[in-house]
Amino acid sequence: MKTITTLYLDVCTLCRPFDDQNQMRIRLETDAWYLILNAIKHGDYEMAVSPVHRQEISAISDAQERCELLALLDRYGHTKTCDRKAARKRAEDLHNLRFGVADAAHVAYAELIADAFISCDDKLLKKCWAHNVVIPAITPIEFCTQESVT
Repeated sequence: MKTITTLYLDVCTLCRPFDDQNQMRIRLETDAWYLILNAIKHGDYEMAVSPVHRQEISAISDAQERCELLALLDRYGHTKTCDRKAARKRAEDLHNLRFGVADAAHVAYAELIADAFISCDDKLLKKCWAHNVVIPAITPIEFCTQESVT
């Protein structure tokens, strides 16, 4: 039986299609996001969902964006269970390393429930690399390139 790779996409990545597509980088990351979503739809990957996703998305002021993202999580996401105390402890450790609160929580959950952490946030990814998070931290474009997602 094939083991399916579980991906943890942060909210920055999930929101990419709603960002200004006039910038080349944003457009490329959006295209990569759609390639990843298509691969998830086809069962090549699984998208992990944590309570942090729902909390952060619920705070989005644009009602259409918020509803579409929550529907996306419901349709394609897999809520993974993990030790919440361990996630909280790890998030606190990351926050002490100057990760933002939401970023620390996303990374902590990703380490516990996923095989890869995908983000469009360069500063966050640099922190992940500098502090040796236990799973690969990568941009959507890099993920598609490395995995040959088409």
